[in-house]
Amino acid sequence: MSSVRRFEDLACWQQARELTNFIYNLTLKPEFKRDHGLANQIQRASVSVMSNISEGFERGTTPDFIHFLYIAKGSAGEVRNQLYVARDLRYLNDDELNKGLNLAKRVAGTIFNFIESLKVSKFKGQKFATKKMMDARKQKEEYLKELKKQYPNFNF
Repeated sequence: MSSVRRFEDLACWQQARELTNFIYNLTLKPEFKRDHGLANQIQRASVSVMSNISEGFERGTTPDFIHFLYIAKGSAGEVRNQLYVARDLRYLNDDELNKGLNLAKRVAGTIFNFIESLKVSKFKGQKFATKKMMDARKQKEEYLKELKKQYPNFNF
């Protein structure tokens, strides 16, 4: 996670964004558009995948992040379920169903693999990394103060 500075850098968030765009385009179809309830629910579920990834990331702790990643994974499952409903109602064809299912499975798989890597990582989260850096700075400042006391004529 060292090269990840923003949630936008995460592969799972990028894939969730792709899924959300696909779902929104799908729900523009006239057949789907008429079913406001299902269209709204599948849109909200796809947005939930993205939103929970970003919210978990911004919480700043690994346990919080993992919790929100599980919620995002669950929302990807919800999208898959609603795609089946839409197919059963003939709002989409088999190709559209399969593309949507594959996108949702891909993002869920990426989230799962990411969760597993976070579970074994020693990284505790940005919140703790920032605190650790601040503690190190404070120690450095205290050390320099001590040196200045011992060697008042020397510039540090």
